[in-house]
Amino acid sequence: MTAPSTGTSPESPVPDVGIPYELARDMSMAEQYEYLRTRLTRRRALVAASAFAGGGVLAGCAQAAGAPSRTASGSSPSPATSKVPGSAVTPFGRHLAFGADPKSQMRISWQVPFAVRKPYIRVGPTPWTLSRRIEAEVRHLHTPGLAGQRAALDQYYLHTALDRLHPGTTYYYGVGHEGFDPASRERHSTIGHFRTAPAHPEKFVFTAFGDQGVTPDALANDKVLLGRGPAFHLHAGDICYADGTGHGQKSDVYDPAAWDLFLKQTETVARTVPWMVTTGNHDMEAWYSPNGYGGQSARWTLPGNGFDPRHAPGAYSFVYGNVGVVALDANDVSYEIPANKGYSEGRQTAWLDKRLGELRRQVDFVVVFFHHCAYSTSTHASDGGVRDAWVPLFDKHQVDLVINGHNHVYERTDAVKGGKVGRRVPVGASTDPTRDGIVYVTAGGAGKSLYSFPDGVQDSYEGRVTRREAVETFHWTKSGRKKADTVEWSRVRYTGFSFLSVEAQAGPSPRLEVSALAQSGERIDHFEVRRGT
Repeated sequence: MTAPSTGTSPESPVPDVGIPYELARDMSMAEQYEYLRTRLTRRRALVAASAFAGGGVLAGCAQAAGAPSRTASGSSPSPATSKVPGSAVTPFGRHLAFGADPKSQMRISWQVPFAVRKPYIRVGPTPWTLSRRIEAEVRHLHTPGLAGQRAALDQYYLHTALDRLHPGTTYYYGVGHEGFDPASRERHSTIGHFRTAPAHPEKFVFTAFGDQGVTPDALANDKVLLGRGPAFHLHAGDICYADGTGHGQKSDVYDPAAWDLFLKQTETVARTVPWMVTTGNHDMEAWYSPNGYGGQSARWTLPGNGFDPRHAPGAYSFVYGNVGVVALDANDVSYEIPANKGYSEGRQTAWLDKRLGELRRQVDFVVVFFHHCAYSTSTHASDGGVRDAWVPLFDKHQVDLVINGHNHVYERTDAVKGGKVGRRVPVGASTDPTRDGIVYVTAGGAGKSLYSFPDGVQDSYEGRVTRREAVETFHWTKSGRKKADTVEWSRVRYTGFSFLSVEAQAGPSPRLEVSALAQSGERIDHFEVRRGT
């Protein structure tokens, strides 16, 4: 697809409201319209604010907001922003995340299009009693302009940490700033809510996928997902695709405004459901920090209990009910895309070994999610770096479920043990990780353009099971090359938009009931995980 008639081309400079050619060619006309509308709205608001303020300015985000501030940037930001009246600035992109303890901690994040004064949240037990008021932290993210690709952009992300909450309790909240009070009658529709984890394990559902971006299919997936009533959602990397190249280099095509659209899209779910992300290759944004995660640290507040919370936001863990969840940054071990390979110097893998051992003694089930695939046959196939570094630890600690993205399909393995099929797990079957091995799920059909399987390999899913035991594929080696494989562990394959839905049962007979749902809501796969059966 070519860009609309804004004068943008691969060779020409980017107008203030233009779309870079490399971004436009992967966008639908509806996405291009929304992109341009957002840019125009931002420009008009600036012009109106300038007239309102008589051309005055506020110096810097921290001074304007009256709150702690930090700036992540590839270069020094402009020291001033236009003075916009607070009543004219509407917050958007609300997203929740757990702290290290989901029973008592919640993090609320959101965005404003311009610097505001004294941002805060109101919290209370009902929508009408938002009596507790807490100051917000401002994280100002400046992206420098780049001739031929993008204009400079300042983005403002706000965060509040809620601690000492009561388990199993519903709270209501509103985000605001000077001139915008969420408790006022005219702002009442902006109020959101969340529920903390229960004090004791009980039945719950969580959902997962990777590789979403901003598309109509992504939004459709979110609507079906929300209908599952998840306690939380796992996003296994490649979150927004602002970096359209995904090599983790400053030469990548990058447009930070895509994050504005993504957070608006995601708000339909994330304002009430903790949206727990980890980093994929398209999330290494080289303009903000040496490892490219400065942008992620500005946009998200995650549990921060991993091996390096300051520089690796995508590695952490939490416990919800009888399930322990571990998020990993697979860029650290990837053979396929080596931009960040080895940046943790082994610390992430050491932390993983220790944390899996701790969780194995605390909970019934351990779920691990990250981006690059340990086992898949689609376009990117399998990453040998993940296999070499982490699969032995998954086997050692008998992990119950591994969730990946990266390949834009749904694919599910049999139980894999020692790199081979430990037990066949057809649709509807039950498996025991203590005996059979681990089931690996690629859930990369969240909304971005779909991939395919190797030539001659058909989809095989619930209601349409096809017979094929061996698939010709490959895996990435340490040299960065592909090594051919003939594998028998590819059990379920679906080329369509989809997501994973997992119901965790507690009590005397705990189990995970794992389902995959198509964008239509139709079930395309299901299986059960029980331990010691």
